[in-house]
Amino acid sequence: MKASVTVNEIFTSIQGESTRAGEPCTFVRLTGCNLRCTYCDTAYAFHEGDEKPIEEVVADVARRGVRFVTITGGEPLAQEGMHDLTRRLLDSGHDVQIETGGSLATDGIDPRARVILDIKTPGSRMENAMQWENLARVRRGDEVKLVLVDRADYEFARDVIRSGRVPAGTVVLLSPAHGSLDPKDLARWILEDRLSARLQLQIHKYVWGSDARGV
Repeated sequence: MKASVTVNEIFTSIQGESTRAGEPCTFVRLTGCNLRCTYCDTAYAFHEGDEKPIEEVVADVARRGVRFVTITGGEPLAQEGMHDLTRRLLDSGHDVQIETGGSLATDGIDPRARVILDIKTPGSRMENAMQWENLARVRRGDEVKLVLVDRADYEFARDVIRSGRVPAGTVVLLSPAHGSLDPKDLARWILEDRLSARLQLQIHKYVWGSDARGV
């Protein structure tokens, strides 16, 4: 039987997040997620999707002519075939980034891939699902992200950063939940506390609108 994954969508756009925001990127969004965050903007990926052979997905990505690829979801680690897909893309010469919600173990990810690890805040209502052991697996080049809905979430993030649990030198991205937290407030708090973190805006939402899909 050929290895496969269930794919919600594949599209090429501008990466809207991480330190590589603004770069052309092909996204492979896999179906399924074990979490239900309050601010989720991709609930359509919980169930929508079609099973595709991994070789078909790799061929689709190759035709698009963009080396940078992001595997996302949903929660991509919920599918066992994700690891085979990652290896195949890397072996084909792609620069692969994986966005994961932090609730599933990251130890099986190909070390050549770059991981954007989400830490769930109290405002997500998924804080208890976080596998904190994943922080010990963060490697050089990986990044840690926290999505914040209010001041309480910011203080939670500040405590995590100052606790030393994030490996030294790791970029920490603080992202205001779109429509919930004013970026100006978050910027001010970061400056007031001289916090070692980076303000992240989802630039694709400012370019194409908050409800646009496939961009």
